[in-house]
Amino acid sequence: MKSSAAGLIGIVALALLVSGHYVGLGYSVGVSVLLSVIFGYGWPHYLGIPAKKTLGTIIALTGAGSSLSVGLSQGSDYLMWTPVYIALGFGAIMVVQIIRGTGQKHRLESTLGSGAGVLISGFVCGWVASLRYLGEPGLTLIVGISAAVAVIAGMLPWPDRAGAPLAIGLAALAGPLAALLFSDVRILPAMVLGIIAGAVIAAFHRLRTLSGAPVRLIGVAAASLAPILPLGSLLYFVEKILLR
Repeated sequence: MKSSAAGLIGIVALALLVSGHYVGLGYSVGVSVLLSVIFGYGWPHYLGIPAKKTLGTIIALTGAGSSLSVGLSQGSDYLMWTPVYIALGFGAIMVVQIIRGTGQKHRLESTLGSGAGVLISGFVCGWVASLRYLGEPGLTLIVGISAAVAVIAGMLPWPDRAGAPLAIGLAALAGPLAALLFSDVRILPAMVLGIIAGAVIAAFHRLRTLSGAPVRLIGVAAASLAPILPLGSLLYFVEKILLR
């Protein structure tokens, strides 16, 4: 049940993010902010670390701030402010870890886990940057469809040694197929995008398997969104490489 719920949440998130290329910039920014808030609130619950509300707020604000900055940016370097928000998020995490009075024995694990959440949340702005940089949804559809196929493969009740290669292989096939149907992107770059998206999904699925299923639904949501949010920045940088 947990795996099915996680897969469904991931597919819905992908659909919302990809649809931003059809609805518009304001919608894309709003979806990115919303998913950042959900992820930020759920990530500390998923990790089981203290100071959940405070750390979750920092993680959520990092993603929301980076997405808003990309949407409001006037120049062509859309991710210019993203490192600043991520650095501020890391700094706030460190301050909270220093001054809080509970869970001192697990301070290092809490810091590393929260820092990873800040990084993941901060990179959600790549979906907005991709829209502003390209406008045309072809590459976004390739990544979205490939990632969705990998998520569906991860929902199968198979061990990771079989499920991970299947997810990557199906994503590698889904990329070129999506390119043929929805864009003029060449087969090889589309396959590379599919492989990368499938590998990211499979890697996070393996981490979720090792850490065990979250108890609360909000933790399941955070675990599902963790591989989806940073895919936008990956897509943005690949676009710049291919179209430069």
